[in-house]
Amino acid sequence: MSSTDPVVVIGAGPAGLTAAYEIVKRGGTVEVFEADKVVGGISRTVEVDGWRFDIGGHRFFTKVAAVEALWHEILPDEDFLLRPRMSRIYYDGKYYDYPLRASNALKNIGLVEAVRAVLSYVWARLRPPKDQSNYEGWLVSRFGWRLYRRFFKTYTEKVWGVEVKDMPADWAAQRVKGLSLSNAIWNAVTPKRKQTKITSLIEEFQYPKFGPGMMWEKCAELVKERGGKVHLSTRVVGIEHAADGATAVSVVGSDGVRQTITASHVISTMPMAQLVEVFNPPLPENVRAAGRALTYRDFLTVALVIPEHLAFPDNWIYIHAAEVAVGRIQNFGSWSPYLVKEGRTCLGLEYFVFEGDELWNATDEELIARGKQELEWLGLAAASDVEMGFVFRMPKAYPYYDYTYQQNVATIATYLDHHISNVHLVGRNGMHKYNNQDHSMLTAMLTVENIFGAHHDVWSVNVEDEYHETASRQGTGRDAPILPPRSPK
Repeated sequence: MSSTDPVVVIGAGPAGLTAAYEIVKRGGTVEVFEADKVVGGISRTVEVDGWRFDIGGHRFFTKVAAVEALWHEILPDEDFLLRPRMSRIYYDGKYYDYPLRASNALKNIGLVEAVRAVLSYVWARLRPPKDQSNYEGWLVSRFGWRLYRRFFKTYTEKVWGVEVKDMPADWAAQRVKGLSLSNAIWNAVTPKRKQTKITSLIEEFQYPKFGPGMMWEKCAELVKERGGKVHLSTRVVGIEHAADGATAVSVVGSDGVRQTITASHVISTMPMAQLVEVFNPPLPENVRAAGRALTYRDFLTVALVIPEHLAFPDNWIYIHAAEVAVGRIQNFGSWSPYLVKEGRTCLGLEYFVFEGDELWNATDEELIARGKQELEWLGLAAASDVEMGFVFRMPKAYPYYDYTYQQNVATIATYLDHHISNVHLVGRNGMHKYNNQDHSMLTAMLTVENIFGAHHDVWSVNVEDEYHETASRQGTGRDAPILPPRSPK
């Protein structure tokens, strides 16, 4: 990197701020532009009236040593809590420990149903589904029909908004990867402390005491202390480019004034669907069409305050009941006592939605009322126990991985690499990849190394080898679910 012009970073989430921090540590200049009024992206901590909310829940656990070191470089050790991991599955009016505990599962299922589940599994092994190219067949072959319906079908369909049978089996979700009925039973009858062989079964994790946003607020401070600039409520509306690559970025602040900043490089965490539309001159139509074909899964949280003694001890509960729309419920007090107020806790009811659908368009009052009703239906608390409620919407929370997304991502990434190579894509939405926070950070770290002279192929970094014990095909982060196409919003 030789130009005196700054590196422009689009987005102040984990990937964007990691990139900015790595640049200033090396003596480079950087300007970060974030459209929202807070840093952190989906890893932010929302604060309202002294309550703090973790949007989506962020366990700080990684097998990537460089990421682990960076977390502790940004925050001192005393700002981390070591938290026990506790999650359960709700199904048919009962709560199942996750990871599976033999005594709990047998108590809930009952001996007769347990025998039926084992026989169903044996039958599936003897007569596996003929079509295992879809995700339903893949799961049934490993767990049998009865356990599939109990523990996988409903929740998976809530998360992605499509039927499991319509999802190809290219993807094994993190909660499933490395698991089958046989090794689930083994883990149930021989529990081990410090279980990390299967990432789904980690038993404890680190957590910033004031929530994940604490990490990114501090990171932004460190960037500014070293001479970098972090602009909030500022949208990137243009990327100027010429034969030798991107030359400048145009932004619009909250005051509506447009400014142009020259740039040596551009690191983008902006959703690809938006990025391809801001180049000037415009990108070729086939590249822009590839961007328009990319879609997203959106997310909203209904946070309900209840007396502390009514709370469950879990970090979160997976809701496998089809009778309610909520997919998962967090207890923010179990993440950190610093998120809640004395004598009270807050439950975060999470809904996986598409922007513009009925739930997304509901008023806050309607969503809070629905949350109270579903909480009562689940038997966690009476609607009358809820003292107050808040609603948070997160558009484009997760890339949606349809049958053509890989081709569309490749079209965009290949064009930029060949024609505007100083525009770098990092992070979950920036790469349209199924990345965790640590995966997103790693793509940013390696990209900065490239800007300063290294030659990493960020797209072929196999974080899966670092993050899990079993290797997967190339890619950053977990393999993505491949989903039926839907019309872009």
